[in-house]
Amino acid sequence: MLEIIQQYWQSLLWTDGYNITGLAMTLWIFILSVLMGGILSLALAVGRNAQNKLIKLPIWLFTYIFRGTPLYVQLLIIYTGIYTLSVVKNNAWLGDFFQSGLNCTVLAFTLNTCAYTTEVFAGAMRNVPNGEIQAATALGFNRFQIYRYIIFPRAFRIALPTYSNEVIFMLHSTALAFTVTVPDVMKIARDIYAETYQPFHAFGIAAVIYLCVSFTLIFSFKKLEQRYLAFQQANIQIS
Repeated sequence: MLEIIQQYWQSLLWTDGYNITGLAMTLWIFILSVLMGGILSLALAVGRNAQNKLIKLPIWLFTYIFRGTPLYVQLLIIYTGIYTLSVVKNNAWLGDFFQSGLNCTVLAFTLNTCAYTTEVFAGAMRNVPNGEIQAATALGFNRFQIYRYIIFPRAFRIALPTYSNEVIFMLHSTALAFTVTVPDVMKIARDIYAETYQPFHAFGIAAVIYLCVSFTLIFSFKKLEQRYLAFQQANIQIS
Protein backbone atom coordinates (compact mmCIF):
# COMPACT_ATOMS: atom_id res chain seq x y z
CA MET A 1 0.00 0.00 0.00
CA LEU A 2 2.87 2.39 0.77
CA GLU A 3 4.20 1.96 -2.76
CA ILE A 4 0.78 2.84 -4.19
CA ILE A 5 0.53 5.93 -1.99
CA GLN A 6 4.02 7.06 -3.00
CA GLN A 7 3.19 6.61 -6.67
CA TYR A 8 -0.29 8.16 -6.71
CA TRP A 9 -0.33 10.52 -3.71
CA GLN A 10 -0.36 13.66 -5.84
CA SER A 11 -3.34 12.50 -7.92
CA LEU A 12 -5.15 11.30 -4.81
CA LEU A 13 -4.76 14.63 -3.05
CA TRP A 14 -4.94 17.47 -5.53
CA THR A 15 -3.71 17.21 -9.15
CA ASP A 16 -2.55 14.91 -11.93
CA GLY A 17 -0.24 17.62 -13.23
CA TYR A 18 -2.84 19.22 -15.48
CA ASN A 19 -6.20 19.24 -13.67
CA ILE A 20 -7.57 19.26 -10.15
CA THR A 21 -8.16 15.66 -9.03
CA GLY A 22 -8.67 13.48 -6.00
CA LEU A 23 -9.42 15.03 -2.62
CA ALA A 24 -9.23 18.60 -3.95
CA MET A 25 -11.95 17.83 -6.52
CA THR A 26 -14.08 16.02 -3.95
CA LEU A 27 -13.88 18.94 -1.53
CA TRP A 28 -14.58 21.45 -4.32
CA ILE A 29 -17.78 19.60 -5.30
CA PHE A 30 -18.77 19.14 -1.66
CA ILE A 31 -18.22 22.77 -0.61
CA LEU A 32 -19.97 24.23 -3.68
CA SER A 33 -22.98 21.92 -3.32
CA VAL A 34 -23.44 22.42 0.42
CA LEU A 35 -22.90 26.19 0.19
CA MET A 36 -25.28 26.83 -2.72
CA GLY A 37 -27.81 24.29 -1.48
CA GLY A 38 -27.78 25.84 1.98
CA ILE A 39 -28.29 29.38 0.70
CA LEU A 40 -31.16 28.32 -1.57
CA SER A 41 -32.76 26.28 1.21
CA LEU A 42 -33.09 29.31 3.51
CA ALA A 43 -35.35 31.09 1.02
CA LEU A 44 -37.25 27.90 0.18
CA ALA A 45 -37.74 27.07 3.87
CA VAL A 46 -39.48 30.41 4.37
CA GLY A 47 -41.71 29.68 1.38
CA ARG A 48 -42.32 26.13 2.63
CA ASN A 49 -43.98 27.58 5.72
CA ALA A 50 -45.96 30.21 3.78
CA GLN A 51 -49.73 30.33 4.03
CA ASN A 52 -50.08 30.94 0.28
CA LYS A 53 -50.45 27.55 -1.42
CA LEU A 54 -49.13 28.93 -4.73
CA ILE A 55 -45.80 29.42 -2.95
CA LYS A 56 -45.93 26.44 -0.62
CA LEU A 57 -46.99 23.65 -2.99
CA PRO A 58 -44.28 24.06 -5.70
CA ILE A 59 -41.61 24.00 -2.99
CA TRP A 60 -43.21 20.91 -1.44
CA LEU A 61 -43.24 19.22 -4.87
CA PHE A 62 -39.56 20.06 -5.41
CA THR A 63 -38.51 18.62 -2.05
CA TYR A 64 -40.76 15.58 -2.51
CA ILE A 65 -39.24 14.71 -5.89
CA PHE A 66 -35.61 15.15 -4.85
CA ARG A 67 -36.04 13.39 -1.51
CA GLY A 68 -38.12 10.61 -3.03
CA THR A 69 -35.73 9.58 -5.81
CA PRO A 70 -32.14 8.26 -5.57
CA LEU A 71 -29.37 10.83 -5.99
CA TYR A 72 -27.68 8.61 -8.57
CA VAL A 73 -30.81 8.64 -10.73
CA GLN A 74 -30.99 12.43 -10.44
CA LEU A 75 -27.35 12.69 -11.50
CA LEU A 76 -27.89 10.48 -14.55
CA ILE A 77 -31.00 12.40 -15.61
CA ILE A 78 -29.20 15.73 -15.37
CA TYR A 79 -26.02 14.48 -17.06
CA THR A 80 -27.38 12.20 -19.77
CA GLY A 81 -31.03 13.17 -20.04
CA ILE A 82 -31.24 16.95 -20.12
CA TYR A 83 -28.65 17.27 -22.89
CA THR A 84 -30.90 15.27 -25.23
CA LEU A 85 -33.59 17.96 -25.06
CA SER A 86 -33.65 20.10 -28.20
CA VAL A 87 -33.92 23.35 -26.20
CA VAL A 88 -30.59 22.47 -24.56
CA LYS A 89 -28.83 21.18 -27.67
CA ASN A 90 -29.77 24.26 -29.68
CA ASN A 91 -28.45 26.64 -27.03
CA ALA A 92 -24.66 26.98 -27.04
CA TRP A 93 -24.34 27.95 -23.37
CA LEU A 94 -26.72 25.27 -22.10
CA GLY A 95 -25.13 22.66 -24.35
CA ASP A 96 -21.66 23.40 -23.01
CA PHE A 97 -22.92 23.44 -19.43
CA PHE A 98 -24.68 20.07 -19.54
CA GLN A 99 -21.85 18.39 -21.42
CA SER A 100 -19.61 18.96 -18.40
CA GLY A 101 -19.70 16.15 -15.86
CA LEU A 102 -18.51 18.54 -13.15
CA ASN A 103 -21.27 21.07 -13.82
CA CYS A 104 -23.94 18.38 -13.82
CA THR A 105 -22.57 16.84 -10.63
CA VAL A 106 -22.57 20.14 -8.74
CA LEU A 107 -26.07 20.93 -10.01
CA ALA A 108 -27.47 17.52 -9.01
CA PHE A 109 -25.82 17.57 -5.58
CA THR A 110 -26.92 21.18 -4.96
CA LEU A 111 -30.57 20.44 -5.77
CA ASN A 112 -30.52 17.25 -3.72
CA THR A 113 -29.03 18.74 -0.57
CA CYS A 114 -31.21 21.83 -1.03
CA ALA A 115 -34.34 19.66 -0.90
CA TYR A 116 -33.29 17.92 2.31
CA THR A 117 -32.00 21.08 3.95
CA THR A 118 -35.17 22.96 3.06
CA GLU A 119 -37.25 20.46 5.01
CA VAL A 120 -34.77 20.52 7.91
CA PHE A 121 -34.83 24.31 8.17
CA ALA A 122 -38.58 24.56 7.56
CA GLY A 123 -39.23 22.13 10.40
CA ALA A 124 -36.83 24.03 12.67
CA MET A 125 -38.60 27.31 11.89
CA ARG A 126 -41.94 25.79 12.84
CA ASN A 127 -40.44 24.79 16.19
CA VAL A 128 -39.30 28.30 17.10
CA PRO A 129 -41.26 29.20 20.27
CA ASN A 130 -44.17 31.45 19.34
CA GLY A 131 -43.60 33.52 22.46
CA GLU A 132 -40.26 34.77 21.10
CA ILE A 133 -41.91 35.87 17.85
CA GLN A 134 -44.73 37.61 19.74
CA ALA A 135 -42.20 39.38 21.95
CA ALA A 136 -40.30 40.63 18.91
CA THR A 137 -43.55 41.83 17.33
CA ALA A 138 -44.44 43.70 20.52
CA LEU A 139 -41.04 45.41 20.38
CA GLY A 140 -41.83 46.71 16.90
CA PHE A 141 -39.73 44.32 14.80
CA ASN A 142 -40.80 44.12 11.16
CA ARG A 143 -41.04 40.78 9.32
CA PHE A 144 -37.47 40.95 7.99
CA GLN A 145 -36.08 41.74 11.45
CA ILE A 146 -38.05 38.90 13.03
CA TYR A 147 -36.53 36.42 10.59
CA ARG A 148 -33.05 37.88 10.89
CA TYR A 149 -32.81 38.25 14.66
CA ILE A 150 -35.29 35.68 15.99
CA ILE A 151 -36.35 32.91 13.61
CA PHE A 152 -33.12 32.22 11.69
CA PRO A 153 -30.76 32.14 14.71
CA ARG A 154 -33.19 30.03 16.77
CA ALA A 155 -33.95 27.69 13.86
CA PHE A 156 -30.23 27.23 13.19
CA ARG A 157 -29.71 25.97 16.73
CA ILE A 158 -32.70 23.64 16.48
CA ALA A 159 -31.64 22.28 13.08
CA LEU A 160 -27.90 21.95 13.79
CA PRO A 161 -27.80 18.25 14.85
CA THR A 162 -29.95 17.15 11.90
CA TYR A 163 -28.20 19.45 9.43
CA SER A 164 -24.80 18.06 10.42
CA ASN A 165 -25.99 14.59 9.37
CA GLU A 166 -27.08 15.96 6.00
CA VAL A 167 -23.65 17.54 5.45
CA ILE A 168 -21.89 14.25 6.23
CA PHE A 169 -24.29 12.45 3.90
CA MET A 170 -23.40 14.88 1.10
CA LEU A 171 -19.71 14.23 1.61
CA HIS A 172 -20.30 10.50 1.19
CA SER A 173 -22.52 11.15 -1.83
CA THR A 174 -19.65 12.83 -3.67
CA ALA A 175 -18.36 9.30 -4.30
CA LEU A 176 -20.95 9.13 -7.11
CA ALA A 177 -19.18 11.86 -9.07
CA PHE A 178 -16.76 9.43 -10.70
CA THR A 179 -19.67 7.80 -12.56
CA VAL A 180 -19.90 10.89 -14.80
CA THR A 181 -16.13 11.09 -15.41
CA VAL A 182 -15.33 13.61 -12.66
CA PRO A 183 -11.75 12.90 -11.40
CA ASP A 184 -12.56 12.76 -7.68
CA VAL A 185 -11.13 10.44 -5.01
CA MET A 186 -13.14 7.46 -6.25
CA LYS A 187 -12.10 8.03 -9.87
CA ILE A 188 -8.42 8.00 -8.88
CA ALA A 189 -9.02 4.91 -6.74
CA ARG A 190 -10.60 3.18 -9.76
CA ASP A 191 -7.61 4.15 -11.90
CA ILE A 192 -5.24 2.73 -9.27
CA TYR A 193 -7.24 -0.51 -9.21
CA ALA A 194 -7.20 -0.72 -13.02
CA GLU A 195 -3.41 -0.40 -13.07
CA THR A 196 -2.47 -2.47 -10.02
CA TYR A 197 -5.34 -5.00 -9.72
CA GLN A 198 -5.27 -4.46 -5.95
CA PRO A 199 -8.85 -3.46 -5.04
CA PHE A 200 -8.34 -3.68 -1.28
CA HIS A 201 -5.44 -1.24 -1.35
CA ALA A 202 -6.97 1.10 -3.96
CA PHE A 203 -10.38 1.45 -2.34
CA GLY A 204 -8.94 1.16 1.17
CA ILE A 205 -6.95 4.34 0.56
CA ALA A 206 -10.13 6.08 -0.66
CA ALA A 207 -11.96 4.91 2.46
CA VAL A 208 -9.24 6.33 4.71
CA ILE A 209 -9.41 9.70 2.92
CA TYR A 210 -13.19 9.89 3.31
CA LEU A 211 -12.88 8.81 6.93
CA CYS A 212 -10.39 11.59 7.72
CA VAL A 213 -12.60 14.27 6.13
CA SER A 214 -15.70 12.87 7.88
CA PHE A 215 -13.91 12.94 11.23
CA THR A 216 -12.96 16.59 10.65
CA LEU A 217 -16.55 17.52 9.84
CA ILE A 218 -17.98 15.56 12.78
CA PHE A 219 -15.48 17.18 15.15
CA SER A 220 -16.31 20.65 13.78
CA PHE A 221 -20.06 20.16 14.15
CA LYS A 222 -19.56 18.78 17.65
CA LYS A 223 -17.76 21.98 18.58
CA LEU A 224 -20.56 24.05 17.03
CA GLU A 225 -23.16 22.12 19.00
CA GLN A 226 -21.22 22.60 22.21
CA ARG A 227 -21.14 26.33 21.58
CA TYR A 228 -24.63 27.01 20.28
CA LEU A 229 -26.53 24.33 22.21
CA ALA A 230 -24.81 24.84 25.56
CA PHE A 231 -28.03 26.22 27.07
CA GLN A 232 -29.74 22.86 26.48
CA GLN A 233 -27.06 21.05 28.43
CA ALA A 234 -27.50 23.58 31.26
CA ASN A 235 -31.24 22.93 31.30
CA ILE A 236 -30.67 19.18 31.48
CA GLN A 237 -28.28 19.54 34.41
CA ILE A 238 -30.70 21.82 36.29
CA SER A 239 -33.62 19.47 35.81
